Amino acid sequence: MSNPSPSDALLGAADIRELAGVLGVRPTKQRGQNFVIDANTVRRIVRTAEVRPADVVVEVGPGLGSLTLALLEAADRVTAVEIDDVLAGALPATVAARMPGRADRFALVHSDALRVTELPGPAPTALVANLPYNVAVPVLLHMLDTFPSIERTLVMVQAEVADRLAAGPGSKVYGVPSVKANWYAEVRRAGSIGRNVFWPAPNVDSGLVSLTRRAEPVKTTAAKAEVFAVVDAAFAQRRKTLRAALAGWAGSAAAAEAALVAAGVPPQARGEALTVEEFARIAEHGPRAGAGPASPSPEPAP
Repeated sequence: MSNPSPSDALLGAADIRELAGVLGVRPTKQRGQNFVIDANTVRRIVRTAEVRPADVVVEVGPGLGSLTLALLEAADRVTAVEIDDVLAGALPATVAARMPGRADRFALVHSDALRVTELPGPAPTALVANLPYNVAVPVLLHMLDTFPSIERTLVMVQAEVADRLAAGPGSKVYGVPSVKANWYAEVRRAGSIGRNVFWPAPNVDSGLVSLTRRAEPVKTTAAKAEVFAVVDAAFAQRRKTLRAALAGWAGSAAAAEAALVAAGVPPQARGEALTVEEFARIAEHGPRAGAGPASPSPEPAP
């Protein structure tokens, strides 16, 4: 059986609604589900992600398969991670029906993306996803941390979250997501997506964020968990100086000041002015300095 033409293979608005009706699916706010119903939009996402013929792409939250099919057109392999029972059960059949010639290049992992620690087949080289809005940042950070083979990432998230992820030091929206994403990658805004390409149409605009894994990790002797602990403490009370904000982390304001001075950071500075490298230097002089790597802990919500 030959492949359908690309125009037939991708899902349009009528296809999405028909498929959802057959499955008895209604998008839920609880899981942040908004299905893309425009084929041109998913093609644009794949182009912006610069998906290559040799790429092994992991997709989180594939839903009914709009982006999945567009990724299969461009990549060598696609692995989709879906938590919803009905959607996970239906997606392989959708792929087989609409792209039979590529079905053997597709794998489905029925799981919560925040709990995924391994994927079938070759290691992923790219992450491309329309992330559920309610868990977008934790899922993104978990995937980048768990799969270091992911070189390039393009995610669609709420516009406000996209701005926060791509913000640099000194920006009003620079915060925990900005610093933690920059630990792994160079981050930039890569475009905007209108509301009318979704079903149901969300009440907020969406944005694309591109992340390119750092060629070299942040140079530090501190464990990632300890650096992130400093970041969390620094932004917990944004109006406070770092001397005050880090007092709990360091054990006292005096200890926090000593760590800041040793790191070459002014104690009166605030977290929104610091780079990820500066947060790492502070962690090197903190209470755990010299104690060895910190024990892994669940990723805190940003």
